[in-house]
This record gives sequence, structure tokens and C-alpha cells, in this order.
Amino acid sequence: MIIIFSMKKLLLFTILISALITSCKKEEDEQPVVTGVTDAMARDTLYYVMRQWYYWHDMMPVIKKEDYKDPYELLEAMRYKTLDKWSFVADYDEFTAEMQGEFVGHGIRIGVDDDLKARIAMIYSKSPLYAQGVRRGWIVKSVNGINIAQTLIDGDATAYNNAMGPGTAGITNKFVFVKPDLTEVEISSTKSSFITNSVIHFDTLKLSSGITGHLVFESFIEPSPKELAIAFDFFEASDIKELILDLRYNSGGYLSVANTLAGEILGKTQAGTGSVFTTLKYNNKNQDQNYSFKIENSQNSLSLTRVVVISSRRTASASEAVMNGLKPYMNVISIGDTTSGKPVGMNGWPVAEKYFYWPITFKVVNKNNEGDYFEGIPPDKLVPDDITHDFEDRNELCLKEAINYLEKGSFSSKRASAFYSYPQYSEKPEWMKNGFLLDNESSIVKKLEKE
Repeated sequence: MIIIFSMKKLLLFTILISALITSCKKEEDEQPVVTGVTDAMARDTLYYVMRQWYYWHDMMPVIKKEDYKDPYELLEAMRYKTLDKWSFVADYDEFTAEMQGEFVGHGIRIGVDDDLKARIAMIYSKSPLYAQGVRRGWIVKSVNGINIAQTLIDGDATAYNNAMGPGTAGITNKFVFVKPDLTEVEISSTKSSFITNSVIHFDTLKLSSGITGHLVFESFIEPSPKELAIAFDFFEASDIKELILDLRYNSGGYLSVANTLAGEILGKTQAGTGSVFTTLKYNNKNQDQNYSFKIENSQNSLSLTRVVVISSRRTASASEAVMNGLKPYMNVISIGDTTSGKPVGMNGWPVAEKYFYWPITFKVVNKNNEGDYFEGIPPDKLVPDDITHDFEDRNELCLKEAINYLEKGSFSSKRASAFYSYPQYSEKPEWMKNGFLLDNESSIVKKLEKE
């Protein structure tokens, strides 16, 4: 079965394998009930979805669906591999939990610095290690006696996962850290379940150019609007004049949350309120689904005319949409590295509370019809991700360059040379590294309500 969402209520539409979608509208009391969905039935549903909704439906290889045992195998066979690195099939429960912020693990991202030392690159505030004082920048000398830095340098995901163990509550790992004061500390951490914070940090900076907001934002998930509201209430009360928006680890999420963030940055400006933030363009079978998100004014909206974005190769999807969507209305300056390059997004189909299908279904453009940044959005100033310092430390290279630009109106004279972006590992599932999703408040949803 496929679920399509309505703004007023959830409407369940069952696609029978013999009839597929011959009718799209039924009252709830008329809905047939399908139980015991097999992998073959789920595979056949995905086959229909891909043929009707997949953005590159006319570029898919010719296949026989019966040659594939389940939707995972079928998607891989049908995917347009030249451009599509993102379409995925997820376990229903795992996907739902992840987008609600539920997490099991230590709550850390680990990277490698220029001296080839492993360090904490990011840590959630409700994670077990955070409670024991661990912060971004701490050196990870070993995990269970294993030199984790070499594993990261080798890019050996299997070895890393074996060292850290499964993402299961109750798994204990022994870490040896080197703190900023160069003292060593051994900490045993047990993986646990907790709700992640998508706002990693926010504060204000008193600069010569004026009071500046500083926001480190990690993902566009269901709890994000409430977290953003707290941060922007603080920014509004502080009467900030500029904003440094750190999206270096933000790989995407719900587009509705991206629209919320755009409104909080720009909503009180004459140019912003009611204007197009981003437009979704579907394949030639579904042009009637094309839809534009409008910038909305909220109680804590600001009226900024310039934003400095910190980006990296991990900045993707909804984050890139924010950068691209704000560009027609304000000066968007980027510092860091070229973004991931994902100007396309997905609609979701939950199937029998067993699978969640997220194929690429639309292209994203801004008010000026600009998009197609498959090679990523290059920064105005190339600066490496400085994981030796915490986000709020003014010596952190990206933050330091952002401050320099805001105060002087230009970048530092020292020219950043090309740098190698070392691998980083987080405990999030692979599909979360490319998220650009429409939730039940978006696109097809609003179109259906109008019908």
C-alpha cells in the first residue's frame, strides 16, 4: 500500500497489485485493508512508484521486476546511476524514529585533523559522552585499544563499525581521550537511546560590525522547528544585525523545516514575506504537482540582508536549498568547502509500516529558476573544517574567517590553499547523509487538498 498525505488528515490509499492506481480518492470507510504484505508485493508497489514518480523515469534501465526478490534489490536495479546517488528504501520503524530525533549510540562524529589525529568533530548534548564532559576537539586516542585514527585515514568503514560495535543500546566502549589541556582520560561509555538536538549551538558575538547571531544547525528533522524557535527568540531579543549559519554537518531533512529557517532569517523583510523560497519541479508525468514554497513570517523572524554560511562536503540537500533559496533576496556568503551537490529531492511512500520508499521525484530551483548544482555550491572562501577547536571558539578557522569578513568586508589576505577533506564517521544511517524529504505538510499534500 502507498500512503499519500493530506493537510487535513492522513488518507490511506491502497494500491492493489492487479489494478495499481486506477482510483486516487476514496473515503476512509471505503479503504480496503491489506495484511501480510510480502516482499514481492512491496517490490511491485515500488515498481509502480518508480515508473510514475521517479524524476528520471525515462532514463531507467529496462528490467523485469520479477528478477528481484525485494524492493531493496529492485531500487538498485532501476536507479539512474549516472546522477542518482540518493534514492533509498528504508525500514519503516528505523526511518520514523530517526526523523523524530530518536538515536541510539554514543552521539558523536569523529574526524581526522591535519596532524592525522582522530578528534571529536561533533557531539549531541544529550549523548552519554557529552554528560561525561567530552566536547568537539577532544583527541580520540583509542577505542577499545584500537587506533581509530588509522582506521579513519584508511577509510575503512567495516573496521570502524567493528571497533565501535552495533548501534544497540547497552553496548559499552572504552575510549581514551586527550583533552585540550593535553591530559589523558579514559572513559567507558555505554550506547543509549536519546533524542538528538539539531541545533548544536547558538550564541551571539559582539563584533565591530554589530551584534551577530551564530547558529550551528545539524539536521532538518521533526524537533527542529521548536529548537530553531528558541534560538531565533534569543536572536530577536538580542537585536542581531548579522548571522553566521553553520551548516557544515547538515546533510538535509524535511523541506518544510528548511522553509521555516528561511522565514526566520528573512521573514520580516519586504522582499521576503510571501515570496518564493524554492520551487519543486516534477517529471513530465506529474507537472501538475509542481509547487512553490513561500517564505513565511513568524513571531521570531528577523529582517537580515546578509548571512554568512559555513559549509563543507557534508552540507547537502535541504541545507543547499536554504543557500540557493535565500540568494535572490540577500547576500549569501559561504565559507568552508564546496557543498555535496544535491539539487533534487524525494517524496516518501510508507508501505504497510514495513518499508519507506524515498525515490528522487523532483528538482529544486529558487525564485530565479537557479539550481542544477550537482557539482556542489563552491565557497566564496576556501577554509578547512577545523576540528581542533569547538564551534564557539573564535580561533576555529571557519568562524574566524566569518568574523573577519563581517568586520572588514573582505576575506583575510592569507590565501587558503587546497586541502584534503579527511573522512568523518557518524553513527547515523547512510540514508541520513542525503536527506531532502517532503513531509506530510508539503507539495503533493497541498496539491491534493486543493483538488
